[in-house]
This record gives sequence, structure tokens and C-alpha cells, in this order.
Amino acid sequence: MKSEEFATAMNGKCYRVNDIFYSLQGEGRNTGRAAAFVRFAGCNLRCSFCDTEFESYREMTGEEILQAISSFPSRFVVLTGGEPTLQVDEPFIDLLHQHGYEVAMESNGTRPAPTNLDWLTVSPKTQPKQLRCNELKLVFTSAEQVDTHGIEADYYYLQPCDTGDRQQNALLMKACVEYIEQHPMWRLSLQTHKMIDIK
Repeated sequence: MKSEEFATAMNGKCYRVNDIFYSLQGEGRNTGRAAAFVRFAGCNLRCSFCDTEFESYREMTGEEILQAISSFPSRFVVLTGGEPTLQVDEPFIDLLHQHGYEVAMESNGTRPAPTNLDWLTVSPKTQPKQLRCNELKLVFTSAEQVDTHGIEADYYYLQPCDTGDRQQNALLMKACVEYIEQHPMWRLSLQTHKMIDIK
């Protein structure tokens, strides 16, 4: 994108941002990496097991978001939600790239993701429209529901659903491990941020 086109695309556009914070990636292939997280407000799904508050927000320009994450040492940024594809566009990702950021996104796959991402994680809850990603991450509730949904990915992860009930979680973990042992194309993803009590 030419610089004048970029400036026009970014001029005045605001994004609804629920939260910006610095932590370690807790799930999937990038577990343990320090990252700036930008959580966008709003989602087009209402999953019963969702544990994220994403309705509240403040409006921020791309430059304001960039300023908010600029003090963090890591140049790895994770765009999450809610559902970030409702708002995030290629000019915003270009802005981050121009300032040296590696950009990852976590999406439910119901909408096409920007094509200039460095890493895309899709965690489908319904039939997705995004059929290619770096990482497919399914929330595991039973062996019967494991399905790639036709998504082609570099890595396939199963993450036991956190039901809030310790006994039920233990049963799900056991079933998930057994499933992966029998279907080794899948890998186990744990919510390590919950295990070590970080954001």
C-alpha cells in the first residue's frame, strides 16, 4: 500500500477496544511467548462456555493503540476478542508491521481474516468461512464433536473445555488425552495462563 493510500485508510478510523495488556500467550503453538494483547470488543457468537468480558470498550485510533503497546518490550502482538475480524483491517496490521510488530490473531473463523497477518489461530464454534490458518484450536467437550470443519492448518490443537467444575474438567482432560493418543495429528493445548494465574 502506498504511503498516501495508507494515511487515507487510517485517517480518523476508530476501533472499539475492550482491553490492552502485556502477558504471556497461554495457549497453542505460541504458549509462553511474551506478547502485547489487544482485545477488541464485540462478538458475533454467544458461546455458553465463554469466560471473556468483551462488551465494554473505548474507541481508539490505530495510532493510539500503537502508542499504548509501544512501551512493552515484546514486538509480538496478539489481536483477540470478542471477535477481532469484526473490526481489524489490513491497514491497521500494516501500521503494526511498519513499527516492527509480528501480528497474530485469534478468531472464531466465521468471517474472513485479513490476509497480511503473520499468524492466525481459528477456534471454530460453528461452520467457519475461514478455511486456512496456521493453527486450528478446538475446545474439546467430547470425542464425538472433534471435527476440523474442513479447515486446513499447520497445527491442530485440542483444548479441554473449562466447565468451572473441577471433577468435570478432570474427566474432559482424560478423554482429551486419550483422544489425542489415538489421533496423533492433534496436540494438547492447555490454558496455562489460568494454571499460573496470569492475565
